[in-house]
Amino acid sequence: MKQFFLLAAGMLLSAGVHAQQVSGTIKGGNGKTIYLFDDQDNNPDDSVQIKNEQFSFKVKNGKEPSVYALILQDVNYPMLFVTGNEPVHFTTTATTYPIASAVKGNENTLAMQQYQKAFDPLIKQAQELNTEAKGINPEDEPAKNAFRKNADAFSKEVVKTGKDFMKTHPKSIASIWLLMNELRARVEPEEFQQLFYSLDKSLQQSQYGESVTAYIKSLKANGVNIAADDFSQQDIKGQPVKLSSFRGKYVLVDFWASWCGPCRQENPNVVKAYNKYKEKNFTILGVSLDDNRDRWLRAINQDGLAWTQVSDLRGWGNEVAVQYGIQSIPSNFLVDPQGRIIARNLRGEELEQKLQQLLK
Repeated sequence: MKQFFLLAAGMLLSAGVHAQQVSGTIKGGNGKTIYLFDDQDNNPDDSVQIKNEQFSFKVKNGKEPSVYALILQDVNYPMLFVTGNEPVHFTTTATTYPIASAVKGNENTLAMQQYQKAFDPLIKQAQELNTEAKGINPEDEPAKNAFRKNADAFSKEVVKTGKDFMKTHPKSIASIWLLMNELRARVEPEEFQQLFYSLDKSLQQSQYGESVTAYIKSLKANGVNIAADDFSQQDIKGQPVKLSSFRGKYVLVDFWASWCGPCRQENPNVVKAYNKYKEKNFTILGVSLDDNRDRWLRAINQDGLAWTQVSDLRGWGNEVAVQYGIQSIPSNFLVDPQGRIIARNLRGEELEQKLQQLLK
């Protein structure tokens, strides 16, 4: 399928059930085919041949606005629009497509065209960079270094353009679209989250907001080099313990349970690592997915787990496990003294090797 993005990858969309008219005037477009895509599969929803410089489609329109794309024959980039109650009409030319000289339609579609106009110069820069890259001799280090500087400057300009657009369009689907497609790979996860939460609540709660929320949860479950979200849970004495209280140390946050056979088999390795490095700015914070206090405490004693242990005794509903998207145990992540997750699921020799590397 033709891709719906300008510089990066597209998002999954959902189609609706009501019809909306989408039409356009493309000067110089006679005889060319224009295709309608909703990104549900690899085939266009519809296609027509432009006649009298005109085209028209009936588009599915559901309960929520959805992004669609119009792909013009022999043009690499799509014209994006958003479904709504109003008919949509574009005026453009075959040589300037997908940039329109005039747009009629809903506010989301108008904002989407503004987004495309803002990124049009960057698309041209990307094309120039691609041409430059193809001409570089792999052994020409000065040329490669110069290209890296150009590429870095380009990436910074993409981020600046995207952030400026989002700031002025906090309620537009175009903002969340470019966040996922243009900025996701170019900003740190923490900044990505901040940008998402800067958008209007209605956008955060939309179908696209739900996709971003799921992505953020996946970062928490699988990401490294990201800040560890703080949490608080009671220890075996009923005292609240915060992850942030260990700031300044390397902390292995270890998810386990007394009823988990693989966890109990792994515990001797964890005990060994703890005893070897506990005097070298390292500790462990155990988070148990137990639901029975007596069994939890018995397992701690039996396995010799001398470090801090916390649990809310809700089993798989453990609040911290849910917060971090834990789907199986044993599971762990290593937090550095600055509070960033630097490794995940270190077991056996891998755990000792990592600690030896960090705590020489």
